[in-house]
Amino acid sequence: MMMSKLNEELCFEDVDIPSRRVLITGATGLLGRAVFKEFNGNNWNAVGCGYRRAQPRFEQINLLDSIAVHDIIHDFQPHVIVHCAAERRPDVVESQPDAASQLNVAASGNLAKEAAGIGAFLIYISTDYVFDGTNPPYKETDAPNPLNLYGKTKLEGEKAVLENNEDAAVLRIPVLYGEVERLEESAVTVMFDKVQFSNKSANMDHWQQRFPTNVKDVAAVCRQLAEKRMLDPSVKGTFHWSGNEQMTKYEMACAIADAFNLPSSHLRPITDCPVVGALRPRNAQLDCSKLEMLGIGQRTPFRAGIKESLWPFLVDKRWRQTVFH
Repeated sequence: MMMSKLNEELCFEDVDIPSRRVLITGATGLLGRAVFKEFNGNNWNAVGCGYRRAQPRFEQINLLDSIAVHDIIHDFQPHVIVHCAAERRPDVVESQPDAASQLNVAASGNLAKEAAGIGAFLIYISTDYVFDGTNPPYKETDAPNPLNLYGKTKLEGEKAVLENNEDAAVLRIPVLYGEVERLEESAVTVMFDKVQFSNKSANMDHWQQRFPTNVKDVAAVCRQLAEKRMLDPSVKGTFHWSGNEQMTKYEMACAIADAFNLPSSHLRPITDCPVVGALRPRNAQLDCSKLEMLGIGQRTPFRAGIKESLWPFLVDKRWRQTVFH
């Protein structure tokens, strides 16, 4: 006997909506988009929230509005919350310290409290900039000593999260890149124009040691951490994740040029400590062995990841024919 159409639809709806729920803040940003995509594509019911760029894909929530935050968490009842929203530009934090502190610290503490209220697992995204970069690599147990206000606000955010929710996780990560909407979205991809316009020499920092990390890899780590936590309540506290290829901005720019068969002779390495803008740590390499011991991790080689991220922004379209056809 055939089921009625209505019953059939109801059954399919049940099957289609995964029972595990995750809420992602900052879902419109570079990292948040990747985190949303990762959970959404792996049998989680994912809801993203953003602010300026939210509609129509995501919920529009001002994280400083504690009532709005309370309401979405109580309406959706997530099992996991991944808190990607932050003011992440060190120079903007220095110029707008109060607004940055509201988002990076106050909103994070409030989110942690709300998560604790419904027993949700919160993953707070933090940064390698909590360290001064004088004695790498850094384990989760090493003493933080941020050099700039951005690092200070993120460290205060960590403390606010763990004070309000002892079962939360803090995930520290370094400089990110990935499939950007605009080149300025990442400190790595923003260099592409300087690389491409080889008629003009460009000074590139060759002092600060960085570990460029693909947002897809961070997203996979967030999901793996969440899934491990669903089986094991002892999964909490501070964790580090990072790419393992050490490069200065000059070396990244040369690698980008090489990936697209572009010249790099116009790029000039600057080995002096930068004098403008917020202070930066020389080498804040993160030791990731704690997550690795849990069997958690994913690493995309830089050249492969950067090629995938940047080819839509290639000015010389002839290259696309040679590579993709």
